[in-house]
Amino acid sequence: MKPHQSRFLDLALDRQVLRFGQFTLKSGRTSPYFFNAGLFDSGAALKALGECYADALEASGLAYDMLFGPAYKGIPLATTLSVALAARGRDVPVAFNRKEAKAHGEGGSLIGAPVRGRVLIVDDVITAGTAIRESIRIITEAGGEACGVLIALDRQERGQEGERSAAEEVTAEFGLPVFAVAGLDELLAHADERPGLAGHKDALVAYRSAYGSRR
Repeated sequence: MKPHQSRFLDLALDRQVLRFGQFTLKSGRTSPYFFNAGLFDSGAALKALGECYADALEASGLAYDMLFGPAYKGIPLATTLSVALAARGRDVPVAFNRKEAKAHGEGGSLIGAPVRGRVLIVDDVITAGTAIRESIRIITEAGGEACGVLIALDRQERGQEGERSAAEEVTAEFGLPVFAVAGLDELLAHADERPGLAGHKDALVAYRSAYGSRR
């Protein structure tokens, strides 16, 4: 496991973004863990998170020109990543969308830098892939080219149909690479290193056996 992945998981645990128990997901599955990126809710937490995203992005080797944050959680995530990148010497343009187009003032559904070049989509997770598909459409219509997706956590579980995960479906459908700061594999490895998590590992392994993607 890479250092930024360990830092990210520790941060998620400390902020209770990552919790263990019995959680009913939108899919109807009962999961032994739950991830809520909305609880990265302070300047210090967002700063640390941005560094983890920046490390993951640099490790990917992906070429990109700007960042795009899908409304709503993607907005602060793309923003904090851009700040982390600026601190490292790269000033990257950022744009994001409104859920509803604005009819007054500057109008439109896009805010921020003009969408152009190779655009990296930044979000928290991919569930059904709806927000990613909408982002790709927005980017394309604005004249940009979606070049990849960077998320915080990849649950690495298959959807309701087929054997692929939601991230794998996006790659298969659009030919876009999907990168995650960490995934379920890293969470299991982290449980081996942190005694406080050892009691949750069996449930995580069982969940992966039942619902893990097969590709």
